[in-house]
Amino acid sequence: MNRAENKFTKYFELKMLAMIVPSAALAFLLLQTKPAVAAPPEHPAAKPEVAQQPAATDSDKTLAAMQDELDRSRQRLELKIPGTDKPAHPYYIQYRVLDLDVHTIVAEFGALISSTSGRNRIMSVDVRVGDYNLDSSNFITDEGFTGFLGSTGTVGIDRDYDSLRQDLWLASDQAFKAAVENLSKKQAFVSRLAKAPSIPDFSAASPTVSVEPLHEPDWTTRNWEQEAKSVSAALRAFPQLYSSRVTYHLIYTTSYLLNSEGTKIRANHSLAAVEASMETESDDGMPLHNFYAVYRSRPDQLPAADAIRKSLQQAGEDLITLRVSPPAADYDGPVLFEAPAAGSLLAQMLGPSISGARGPLATQSGFEQLMDRLGGRSEWTGKIGSRVLPANVSLVDDPTAKQFGGQDLLGTYAVDEEGVKAERVQVIENGTLRDLLMSRRPGPDLFRTNGHGRAAYLADPRPLMSNLFFTSTAAESPADLKKKFLDTCKQNGNKWCLIVRAMDNPVLGVREQDDLSELVMGAASGAATGDRLPLLVYRVNVDDGKESLVRGARLAGLTLRAIRNIAGVGSDATAFNFTQSQQAGFAGTALAAYGSADSGVPATVIAPSLLFDDVEVHGARGEPERLPQVPAPPMN
Repeated sequence: MNRAENKFTKYFELKMLAMIVPSAALAFLLLQTKPAVAAPPEHPAAKPEVAQQPAATDSDKTLAAMQDELDRSRQRLELKIPGTDKPAHPYYIQYRVLDLDVHTIVAEFGALISSTSGRNRIMSVDVRVGDYNLDSSNFITDEGFTGFLGSTGTVGIDRDYDSLRQDLWLASDQAFKAAVENLSKKQAFVSRLAKAPSIPDFSAASPTVSVEPLHEPDWTTRNWEQEAKSVSAALRAFPQLYSSRVTYHLIYTTSYLLNSEGTKIRANHSLAAVEASMETESDDGMPLHNFYAVYRSRPDQLPAADAIRKSLQQAGEDLITLRVSPPAADYDGPVLFEAPAAGSLLAQMLGPSISGARGPLATQSGFEQLMDRLGGRSEWTGKIGSRVLPANVSLVDDPTAKQFGGQDLLGTYAVDEEGVKAERVQVIENGTLRDLLMSRRPGPDLFRTNGHGRAAYLADPRPLMSNLFFTSTAAESPADLKKKFLDTCKQNGNKWCLIVRAMDNPVLGVREQDDLSELVMGAASGAATGDRLPLLVYRVNVDDGKESLVRGARLAGLTLRAIRNIAGVGSDATAFNFTQSQQAGFAGTALAAYGSADSGVPATVIAPSLLFDDVEVHGARGEPERLPQVPAPPMN
């Protein structure tokens, strides 16, 4: 590997770690440049195909400032390029502003660690030069990612018209100049290729106009600080824990989007979550952890404090039991994934392949090799119309669905982060691939967006799942599926088999950066070959059905090929809520399921228990660590 390729690979390995390690801080740098002038031609897509709603009658002047500055940028941005007789103009401009109101409360063993409240406003300006077929976006050089978003920065929180226009003016100028430079580099690279890309860089979309009334945050009358202290105190009952942390995330956002095609959006969103981590070591030095996470659309939907306390107690008991459990042995045979674990497993396995977007154009072949290592390549590219799952299985992603089992779904939205109306997508029908999730970034199979361009905060939108429904016409009751599982074990001659009740999420369960990096890099290195991290794995004796917890197991070979012939599907569909990690260039990889409330994209997978008749399981590996020299202090 030459020096440039090695630099490139190291860069993207660091980007991969950044993707999975959540960051509570939202810091953006706005570089100031002088404005450009002159007038671009009117773009044909700028004519709205929907009746415009009247502007909001409240005092919020954000959209007005965005519209006025966008109109000026469209008319006057121009850059003369030496050696050419045709000046450059933007063919597409998009402004996004996000108004954030965030409360974060952290407690540990009954003590309040921190309680922060903050209001922040951030903007993103995307200016594209070229045309829909070839533009300045989605291009990777030796220096890394360029062309995803233009300029970003913080703006005034008081919704001042003049201040916002000033910020947008400077950011538009910077983004435009960067886009012109990037398109020049991209065109030079494409000209060297034996076969130029035939897939467009961007797809046209009908304008959407939706201006919702402003919603003020409703934090409820619950004393969140006292509650965080109270529920975290439940873990004082487990002195074997080396660390624990309970974090309440209460997030309200108002998002604004305006583009040169005529889209105008103001939308309200909220997310409430409780995330807890706990860590310990077994007597032989194996690091162990557990986590608890609950996500709801609004603070008033979070479970009561008593329910959270009981869940934390159960998580602590499971971890202590795991601590004294025997190490897992190597195994090859049937594995039953109960419904919550099946939802988590499908979130990881299906993410890369249900996305139909094309990856960025890269000057280095190392990028494609890295994506292969991360499991980010879709196994369903070029397979529309082919059978990819069992004939009795269907898969639907529906961001317009609002409830399941009387509970609000986490992935519901009306308009995506690109201003496109959300659509229900029949991904798979009776085992046959019918469609894929699409943003405005065309792919090898599909060019048109279906409203699935999603992003955390103001990251670059990517095709991500929303509410994913996994159903089967051959569903069996949990009792019948358990019997089939044990019968299959007997037929194979197994004396014992394995049940997975929970999958791991090391981003939530592990606090130490070194431990997290080791776990995640290990998972990444095996992503393409289907390595998965289970958390609660039970060994079941075939003769008497007795169950015992084992630790240190790791699943192998669970790629999409493994679920093409699922041995059994339960009728116990359960909603698994989670947040998808979304970092530019890595969204949609096999690690995309790992996220946190402060940096992820909300989603729900509705899935039943699943039976696999042949799974390879690796037992505990690695050298044990040295235990602490002094026992833990008592907790009164």
